[in-house]
Amino acid sequence: MNTSLLACALGLVVTLTGCTGYSLGNQKPAHLSHVTKLAVPTFENQTLEPRLGSLVTNAIIKQIQNSGGYEIVSIDDAEAVLDGRVVNVSRSQFRADRDNVLRTSQLLMTLRVDYEIKDAGSSSIIHRGRASADSYTILDSNIQNSEAQALEDAAQRLSVNVASDITEGW
Repeated sequence: MNTSLLACALGLVVTLTGCTGYSLGNQKPAHLSHVTKLAVPTFENQTLEPRLGSLVTNAIIKQIQNSGGYEIVSIDDAEAVLDGRVVNVSRSQFRADRDNVLRTSQLLMTLRVDYEIKDAGSSSIIHRGRASADSYTILDSNIQNSEAQALEDAAQRLSVNVASDITEGW
């Protein structure tokens, strides 16, 4: 009886101490661990695509809020500022039409941004990064609508990359 009780207690101790290395909550990168309030002004659009800066900024803000690593605030209340630039949108043929190889049936769109996190008080750069994301679209009769949907999808994918870079320290 005592050996079975001792074995059960030992098993319980081993089971409960097996998770001591885990922690709940954020694991920010070490150089960003002091930042809790982040401002995200509208990304500068260096492309010819209209309203792309706002689209990317909104997607990044939503993703950072979903990750829970930072509180998004105005520049006046922020400890750091995430400044960014949409630097490139490229289009390339992903698939051709079966009957005519020069005619595109599916388009690959790549969106690229450069960003940096600056200390709000001193404006010194704390973190610098670059992210890109791809999106595929099937071209139909409304090419502009297809491209707009592909850019929105690429912005969503890009926001995951940016948010994981600044919120995950492992």
